[in-house]
Amino acid sequence: MNAQLNAIVKTDDNLSCGDCLAVMKNIADNSIDMVYLDPPFFTNKTHTLTSPNRKSTYSFDDSWKNHKEYADFIYFRLIEIKRILKETGSVFIHCDKNANYIIRLVAEDVFGEDNFRSEIIWTYKRWSNSANNLLPNHQTIFFFSKSNRYKFNKIYTDYSETTNVDQLLQKRVRDENGKVIYARNNAGEVISADNKRGVPLSDVWEIPFLNPKAKERTGYPTQKPILLLERIIQLTTDEGDIVLDPFCGSGTTLVAAKLIKRQYMGIDISNDAIKLTKKRLNDLIKTQSALLENGRLSYLNADENSLALLAGLDIVIVQRNAGIDALLKQNYLSKPVPIRVQKKNESIAEAMAKLKQAAQKKEAKIAFLVVINEENDLLGHCNSDDLVKIIPSTPSAINQYIDVAKTTNHA
Repeated sequence: MNAQLNAIVKTDDNLSCGDCLAVMKNIADNSIDMVYLDPPFFTNKTHTLTSPNRKSTYSFDDSWKNHKEYADFIYFRLIEIKRILKETGSVFIHCDKNANYIIRLVAEDVFGEDNFRSEIIWTYKRWSNSANNLLPNHQTIFFFSKSNRYKFNKIYTDYSETTNVDQLLQKRVRDENGKVIYARNNAGEVISADNKRGVPLSDVWEIPFLNPKAKERTGYPTQKPILLLERIIQLTTDEGDIVLDPFCGSGTTLVAAKLIKRQYMGIDISNDAIKLTKKRLNDLIKTQSALLENGRLSYLNADENSLALLAGLDIVIVQRNAGIDALLKQNYLSKPVPIRVQKKNESIAEAMAKLKQAAQKKEAKIAFLVVINEENDLLGHCNSDDLVKIIPSTPSAINQYIDVAKTTNHA
C-alpha cells in the first residue's frame, strides 16, 4: 500500500478525505474521547463490492510488501491516536485472524500492556462455504485505554435461560467458616436481595452480520452493523463526547455516534467513501435486529409434540415454517426431504395441503406426513399424491420408504 501522505480535503459534517496519519496531525492533543478504527486487515488483496442499486462500486487496496510494512502503518497511526486521546479516552481496534497478532503487539507497544482492557469477540452466523476448514464466524476488537482513568459505562444483559433466578433474588452472605449461605432475618426468613440489573456484558458479543437485504447495507466491502458500533460507543462515552473513526469507510461509526447523540469526526483516504458517509449522515437508516430485540428463544417455535414423534430420525429441525417441522439431513434426488407431523386438530387433508405447499417451494421430490389421527379414508390418501407420502406411525417407516424409493429410482 502506498504510504505517501495524500493532500487533505476538508468537507462539512466533520469529514476529511486523506491519509488519516496526516489528518490526525492537525487534531489537538487530548481532545478526543474515543477512537474506533477498522483498518486494512492485511488480506493482501483488493476488496470490491457494488451497492444494492448497482449504481456505485466501492473498492480499496489491502496489499503489503511484508509484515513490517503493515506493522509500521498501524504503529505510526496509533501513536497519533494516543496523542489526541483524552486521559479518560479509549481506542477500539477492529481486526481478524489475518493480522490480530500484529495489531495486539503493536497496540501494547504504543499504549502499554497495563492499558489493555479486553479482547472483544464479535460472533455472528454466516453461510457455509466450501473451504476445507472451520467456518470463520467471528472477528476481534481490541480495547485499549490511554490511562487507568478511562471512562467505562457498565452494560447489563439478560440472565441465561439456565440461570436459577429464584436463587438470585435471595440475598447471600458468608458464615463464620466463609461458606456462602442465604441471609435470614431474626425470624429465620430468607432476606430478598437488592434489585438485580442482569449480567454484566461479557467480551463475547453475538450481533447479527448485515444480511444482503438489510436496509442499512450500502455495498461497501467492510461495512459493519450500526448495532455493533452503538454498543462500542456506549461503553466508553457519554452524550456529547467526541468519537473519531480514522478509517471511516461507509461511515457506520459516525452514523451510530449521531444516532446516540455523540459528536463525531471521520477520515478516509477514499473520496467515494467520504461521499457515501456524508449521504448516510444526511439520511440515517438503521436496521433493527429481531434476534437482539426478541431473543434467540423467540425463533424457536417448532412443535415439541411433533418433534417427539420424529425421535430417531437424522433431521434438522425447521423453525418458523407453517408447513414443515423438519428436514431429513440426507437429500433425495439432490433435493431436501420435508417432514410434517399432523397436528391435533388438523385433518389429514389440511396437513397434506400445508406440507405440499411448503415442499413445492423447496422443490422437494418427496415429502412425508406423519399422521396421528388415522381417519377412515387414510388408505385412500396414501397413493393419492406423487409428492407427499403418508406415514401412519414411526420414523423407521420413513427410512424404509427412502431406501426403497432410492433403489427403485436407480433401477
